[in-house]
Amino acid sequence: MTTPAVTEPVTTTPEAPTHESLLAAVTDPDGREVLDPATGEVVGRVADRSAEDLDAAVASARAAQPAWAARSDADRVDLLLRVAEAIETAAEPLAELLSREQGKPLNGPNARFEVGACAAWLRATAATELPGGTVVDDADTHAVLHYRPVGVVGAIGPWNWPMMITVWQIAPALRMGNTVVVKPSEYTPLSVLALVHVLNSVLPADVLTAVAGGREVGARLSSHPDVAKLMFTGSTATGQAIIKSSADTVKRLTLELGGNDAGIVLPDADPEAIAEGLFWGAFINTGQTCAALKRLYVHTDVYDEVCTALTDVARAMPMGRGLDEDNVLGPLQNRAQYDIVARLVDAARDAGAKVIVGGDPDPDAPGHFYPTKLVADIDDDNPLVAEEQFGPALPIVRYHDVDQAVAMANRLDVGLGASVWSSDKEAARAVAARLEAGTVWINSHGGVHPMIPFGGVKKSGYGLEFGVEGLKAVAVPQVING
Repeated sequence: MTTPAVTEPVTTTPEAPTHESLLAAVTDPDGREVLDPATGEVVGRVADRSAEDLDAAVASARAAQPAWAARSDADRVDLLLRVAEAIETAAEPLAELLSREQGKPLNGPNARFEVGACAAWLRATAATELPGGTVVDDADTHAVLHYRPVGVVGAIGPWNWPMMITVWQIAPALRMGNTVVVKPSEYTPLSVLALVHVLNSVLPADVLTAVAGGREVGARLSSHPDVAKLMFTGSTATGQAIIKSSADTVKRLTLELGGNDAGIVLPDADPEAIAEGLFWGAFINTGQTCAALKRLYVHTDVYDEVCTALTDVARAMPMGRGLDEDNVLGPLQNRAQYDIVARLVDAARDAGAKVIVGGDPDPDAPGHFYPTKLVADIDDDNPLVAEEQFGPALPIVRYHDVDQAVAMANRLDVGLGASVWSSDKEAARAVAARLEAGTVWINSHGGVHPMIPFGGVKKSGYGLEFGVEGLKAVAVPQVING
């Protein structure tokens, strides 16, 4: 067997790009327009590639993978750290492009936060101890478990956290010796293309490739015979389609699908103390987060006080164009999502629920701005509770005993995250253990950590990301026995 050639590590440090130079690097003058969801202005143009283009990218990734895998782990770690530095060098233009294309403000837990998280995740992935080791070593048996690269990894990302979730997918895959082909969302392609452009200023050729395109490209990636592993973050319906299309090639899958996360406020909670945490649990990224708090169950003893405290916090949070440094909430990223949120809130109001915060949207205003809504006195079977709204509208349901709250929280067919809010952490943990969700937070909601495994149950998907479990997920185990 011929040993693959190993390319020498890159030693140059890329210069800091400007917003204009970064956008020029990923914009195709003949491509389709990508619009700012806050203003309707053109951000740039993207060339939507074909399935044939995807095939060519996969072929190049497959050809580059043996040499990438042949590098030492220390070499790959060094390159991931260099990539993190490159992101930090380009942080401000990346954040500006992200804000313009996705809509999220620069400040708050938004665009600058997301770009910073990309660098932080790369560093944490580089620092994670590799899985595997000796399983049995005695007089009769010596067995060692190794984790080998799968080959080419396909990564299909969403439009809500396009840069950060792409890094969640590619960082462990690269660390374990795989090459990666990324398919960004049609709504936010420029952000991901720019991110990959920055990463490729450090990485060897064809180790990481991004192919923008529509459903045809995504379908080809999920069925491609030379893609050994697929990582997808998005809707349950699309995840189900990926499962079917990947079956013939028996791909390994990591699927982080839709959620409708429940939060339970116990009767001993301090409404003032938890109000800001509840707000950001629900409204981070203007509610456009898979593991956001999307339905809140509050005990009747503290219901009115929680509603009042949340109202005070919500009214203090400015919404507007993301490039305005004062704003912390932005528009919905696209009109289709805006229409979903508006439909669900209108249905709740028509059924007798009370909107305690949030007026009607201005039909003549540019962009997809939907005022922050807190919706009280709502039944648990209302569509705003039962369906994932994925936007700035939080239904607040009254309950009378904990068993009732747990039953309501568990009744849906999704289970990405959940939370319990209480002044007694032990009591909260006891309730948390009864909830059907991949992660249950205590007195917070939605926070993730690069060393803490993350994944869903039920129709929220399967497979784990982050930490050692995330490295295992993009590798194949091999036992050498003897």
